[in-house]
Amino acid sequence: MTEALAVDGRSLTLDQFIEVSRAGRPVALAESAWPGIDASRKAVEQAVRAGRPVYGITTGFGGLSHQVIPATETRALQLSLLRSHASGTGHALPAEVVRGMLLLRANALSRGHSGVRRELVERLLEFLNQGLVPYVPEQGSVGASGDLAPLAHLSLTLIGEGEFVTSAGHRVPAAEIHRQLGLKRLELAEKEGVALINGTSLMTSYLALSVADGRELLAAAEVAAALSFDALRGDPTSLDDRLGTLRNLPEQRAVAEAVRRLIHGSQLVAAGGEWHGQDPYTLRCIPQVLAATCQGLEYAERVLTPELNAISDNPVVFGTDDFVSGGNFHGQTLALALDTLALALHYLGAFAERRVARLVNPALNRGLPAFLAPTPGRSSGFMIPQYLAAALVNENQSLIHPASAASLPTSADQEDFVSMGAWAGAKLRRLIVNVQRIVAVEWIVAGQALEHRRPLTGGAGTGAAWQALRKHVAAWSEDRSSTTDIERIAAGIADGTLVRSVRAVVPF
Repeated sequence: MTEALAVDGRSLTLDQFIEVSRAGRPVALAESAWPGIDASRKAVEQAVRAGRPVYGITTGFGGLSHQVIPATETRALQLSLLRSHASGTGHALPAEVVRGMLLLRANALSRGHSGVRRELVERLLEFLNQGLVPYVPEQGSVGASGDLAPLAHLSLTLIGEGEFVTSAGHRVPAAEIHRQLGLKRLELAEKEGVALINGTSLMTSYLALSVADGRELLAAAEVAAALSFDALRGDPTSLDDRLGTLRNLPEQRAVAEAVRRLIHGSQLVAAGGEWHGQDPYTLRCIPQVLAATCQGLEYAERVLTPELNAISDNPVVFGTDDFVSGGNFHGQTLALALDTLALALHYLGAFAERRVARLVNPALNRGLPAFLAPTPGRSSGFMIPQYLAAALVNENQSLIHPASAASLPTSADQEDFVSMGAWAGAKLRRLIVNVQRIVAVEWIVAGQALEHRRPLTGGAGTGAAWQALRKHVAAWSEDRSSTTDIERIAAGIADGTLVRSVRAVVPF
């Protein structure tokens, strides 16, 4: 049995996040978190007994923060908060995104600065262990006072309201699931509603999943580019490590080394052989362009790592009597990272599509048949997969418009500058799927081009990539629909299996 991850609010890593959100690793509240949780809860109870005006505990919210709430109504305030803020619309968020939200919220609350009870944190973790996925609609967050609407929908299920989504995609009332599992409906205590929804959990979940997927996508793009490099008989002098040394760009050197390893032993590359003049940028500048994607990923991960264990609540409890109201819930840093990562990953797709266009163009592909067709004219070969890649690049050109460039004020101008980070995350997830498909098209088309180069063969790494391709996609001997082929390879890129099969032969 897999060891449960101890959730303590301080030590969550990206790899652990992925293990829980995607692989279902069990979780448990760390005993070391208990004293902090209990102490902050005591501070809240003391403030309520004393009748102190503390934001979100004995006052209203947002533009109603000047309204003082009587002690007799402070618990009803929290319930009203969840119900009123659960106003999202749209498709249900994917299970992995919601599981990530559950983990991140529990992790933040376990740090001991939010004033909630221990049983609230444990119920969030129980949902993860039970495989329960609350219905959280995609639309509704502006990424400022936390991901309010999405987290409110998630939190309603704690009290037996709202809905869960089954593995088959059906929405079931939370009350029904509670009855089936014998779960006791939680009664929210003071501050617990605002602690549940004041946080960056959706934006952070988006970013964590996207960084993990971006790593896999970059590696797959390196392999696909190396396949095209072989198929187009590129000149490997552009991969010389001395160029990267002079450019002072370690990411460039890393990409160049990866491609050199993949094409090592190739009979196709042109150094010392047939002279074609300088290669086009899509071959000659692979290290430089993919270096930019590396840097985008590094920046996103630099933002993500501390955010996984951040406190994005408001107000925050310090000690036994110190409530500090601020703006830790604001998602601007996450929105910038999400928008930046979208641009960085877009480069992979746009770059790959240009090589696909070259591979199918008889004027540019260095002796390959037009569209790599078995019988050009009677058959169209890979004419339309290039159309698909171009269409997806065009869609991505719209998706990379930064969501965080625009702010619309909310809550009667109390929240007068918001991040729009949730939309930045949603469109990034769509863009990643598009790029996976574009890179899949390059992998397939370059693999077919290598068929036409026989008896000459590519490098050890590109040979392994070609073999991995052929396990899923047959060589093109006559025209057929390529949709299933593209989806199979895109899935292998998404889950990392294709790249792992290449790395088993040639580490890069």
